[in-house]
Amino acid sequence: MAPASVALHAPTTSSPFPAGAGERSRPQWGRPPAYQAPLPPVATRVVPRRLLLPAAAGIWDFISGGAGGAAAASLAVRRGMQLFRQGDVAGSLAEFDKAIEMDPRQKQYLWQRGLSLYYLDRFEEGAEQFRLDVAANPNDTEESIWCFLCEAQLYGIEEARKRFLEVGLDSRPVMREAYTLFKDGGDPEKV
Repeated sequence: MAPASVALHAPTTSSPFPAGAGERSRPQWGRPPAYQAPLPPVATRVVPRRLLLPAAAGIWDFISGGAGGAAAASLAVRRGMQLFRQGDVAGSLAEFDKAIEMDPRQKQYLWQRGLSLYYLDRFEEGAEQFRLDVAANPNDTEESIWCFLCEAQLYGIEEARKRFLEVGLDSRPVMREAYTLFKDGGDPEKV
C-alpha cells in the first residue's frame, strides 16, 4: 500500500474567487518562499523579557500623552538621588516630594527622602519617613538605624533606644552588628 501524500498546490477544479478573476490572481499555495530575516542574527538585539513591560509602559506613556503617575514619579526620584549625590540636599527633597505628589504610593518606599530630611535637620519628619519604610519592609535594618539617629536627635539616646524599631534578622553580619550597636549600645570594635 502506498503512503498517503498531501497536495501542496491549490486544486485547479474549483476556485474561491469569482469566475473570470484570471489565473494570476489565484493564490499560490505551494511552498512558502524561504524566510529571510531583515537583519543578520548578529545585528539583532535580544531583549530580555523583564525589560519588555517597562519598555511597553514607556511607549504607552508616550502615545497617551503623558506619564503622570508612576513613571514621572520614578523620574523625580532619580533626579532627587542625583541632586543628593551632587550635594543639593534641599533640591533632592523637593524632587522626592514631587514624586509623592505624582504617585502617593511612593512615600512609604522613599528612604532617600528620609536621608535628605536627616541632613536638613528635619529629624521628626525623617523619623516618620523611616518608620513608614520599615513598616513597608520589616527587614530594613538600615532604615531602623536611621530612624534611631533621627529620634536620638529629638529625644536623646536612651529614649530613642526605647523606641527602636524591631526588624527581622539581616543576612549581612556587619549589619546585624551595627543594628545591635545602635539598639543596645554594643561594642563599636565588633563592627
